[in-house]
Amino acid sequence: MDQDLMLSLLQSKDTKQAYGTLLELERISGASDELYPYTAHFADMVNSDRYAVRVRGFRLFCKQARWDTEHVLDRHMADALVILNDEKPTAVRQALAALGDVVPYKRELWDMIWERARDIDCSRYPDTMQGLIAGDIQTLLDLME
Repeated sequence: MDQDLMLSLLQSKDTKQAYGTLLELERISGASDELYPYTAHFADMVNSDRYAVRVRGFRLFCKQARWDTEHVLDRHMADALVILNDEKPTAVRQALAALGDVVPYKRELWDMIWERARDIDCSRYPDTMQGLIAGDIQTLLDLME
């Protein structure tokens, strides 16, 4: 499938199709730098009004860390980390997990990631999610120790 078409499908309202596309793009990102030129685009997706688009963009943004020779993540990370304050607890959980793709390759971003993760107010989420988010935060922080 054409990359531009796949990128447009990330914003599809057909969630099954969009999720399948996300998984394929994550697979491609794990294997090669083919999608690296879209890193800034993925970061911009975090500003979407739609929760699922924000998450898809952030996940793909983080997947590019391995290939980031031009420091695109460094320039966009502060703005992209707004997702850690998302109203949707599942967005926060997926973002914390995605940051696990950044940690091995971008030590220079650890301080920013650490600070933003520690600043998450778990109490703003339903009781059933607070412990899960706290655990996700700790898992991420453990990766940076």
